[in-house]
Amino acid sequence: MAALAIEALQTRQLMERVETLEQVAASLPERDPRRAQLLGVVRDELAGAAPVRPVVAAEILHLTEKTVRDWAAEGVLSVVQERPRLLLDADRLHQVSHLVDDLRQAGKTRGLLDEVYRQLADKALAGREDLAESLAQMRHGEGKVVRPAPPRP
Repeated sequence: MAALAIEALQTRQLMERVETLEQVAASLPERDPRRAQLLGVVRDELAGAAPVRPVVAAEILHLTEKTVRDWAAEGVLSVVQERPRLLLDADRLHQVSHLVDDLRQAGKTRGLLDEVYRQLADKALAGREDLAESLAQMRHGEGKVVRPAPPRP
């Protein structure tokens, strides 16, 4: 079996294992410690995964290799290595595959790059502690309203 075929098989198997673990974790109550354990295993599996070639990522995402390369250039897929060959981060590929699947299930087939990018940016913002603190302050009526200065005549 060629090296690329082996890599593709290993990556597909990894993604299938991760999906299974995520499905089992989602079936448990949020405060169940087993849920956190399973999601920890998912993080560990993805963190230890080998980088992925664009051709394999294209197969997983059901996109063309050119589209995958474009998405990597735009920062939607994280590049681990550029030379001698482009390799992508398996964890980010997994995140993007979830977003792409959700969008397709919602009937969206065009403009996926923009929508995936927007959703990734929203998730990144949602995880920021300073934003959470600012939102909490806003909910409690703390702070002051800042408006731009009026235009000069």
